[in-house]
Amino acid sequence: MTHKHEITHDDIMSIEAYASQRKGFKSGMVEKKRHRRIEVGPVATFYFESYETMWLQIHEMLYIERGGAAQIEDELRAYNPLIPKGSELVATIMFEIDDADRRRRLLAKLGGVEETVFIRVDGHDVRGVPEADVDRTTADGKASSVQFVHFPFTAEQIAAFRRQDAEVIVGFSHPEYAHMAVMSEAVREALAADFD
Repeated sequence: MTHKHEITHDDIMSIEAYASQRKGFKSGMVEKKRHRRIEVGPVATFYFESYETMWLQIHEMLYIERGGAAQIEDELRAYNPLIPKGSELVATIMFEIDDADRRRRLLAKLGGVEETVFIRVDGHDVRGVPEADVDRTTADGKASSVQFVHFPFTAEQIAAFRRQDAEVIVGFSHPEYAHMAVMSEAVREALAADFD
């Protein structure tokens, strides 16, 4: 199955049309996203992106910011790279800590965390590749609370991932956050559909 890997101007609805159907789009996405997220350790959540999640995100930005035609190009440039291109998974990883002091202390210890992300499929590691446009660790070694990571799979790894009941583990090998989680069958199944 081939997916759309890029959102173009032709895919963008008018703000009026989007506004009139916004509630339906958002509630439909809640259900889809339920099987596209996995919590890893106490504070990190992986949200696996797709054409649909990015389409909604772009429309939400346009709806909220009302930047008109000029804004569309910026949003396409920002979000198109996060749509999986057929042989990869793409995740937005959020370190979600409400307490600002605690968040600052943890992120200060997590420099380079985006370089330590992996998906293990039946014992084979798919190393995460941070989105290239932004440096997510500051010069003083503080990690950003939001990371964008690509997971490029080989054909063999895709085949393994698609197998029903394949053991899929998502994790970090960072010394300050070496947490892992087993991906549920429902999430594995949803994400397996991202591959062409």
